[in-house]
Amino acid sequence: MRAENRAWLAPWEATIPALNSDGDLQRLPSYFAMVRTLNREARHGRSFSFAIWHDHNLIGQISLSGVIYGALRGGHIGYWIDRNYANKGYTTMAVQLLTQYAFTSLSLHRLEINLRPENEASRKVAHKAGYVLEGERAKYLHIDGDWRDHICFVKENPSIK
Repeated sequence: MRAENRAWLAPWEATIPALNSDGDLQRLPSYFAMVRTLNREARHGRSFSFAIWHDHNLIGQISLSGVIYGALRGGHIGYWIDRNYANKGYTTMAVQLLTQYAFTSLSLHRLEINLRPENEASRKVAHKAGYVLEGERAKYLHIDGDWRDHICFVKENPSIK
């Protein structure tokens, strides 16, 4: 599915800058290394990744990452969806469910969704899930081969004062 959606997802996908601080080429981890990292991060409560399913078909993924406890108690939500299931409410439902999990089970105070300004579909997801535009972030993430500007949508936990 990821291979079939490569062109659809490429403009929005995080990439790794070509060179690290030593001037060496960066390499993406293998699939198994990525899964090990995701599992380790989940065990430590720093990141949670979930598959999005429709019937028996994997149609996407949603993650809560950068989870910080203490005085901030927040995290970032990211997601992707198969183009055949886009604009059908699945991503919005996944964001709503993950938000509920983050607020009730993890007692987080604040969640962010950072997206590229031209990503209208993702902007609609954030709005429909009750997130509010907070502002702009210049050159925030390395996406599709370059540092890209983002806009930040935020939702605060109404049960935490």
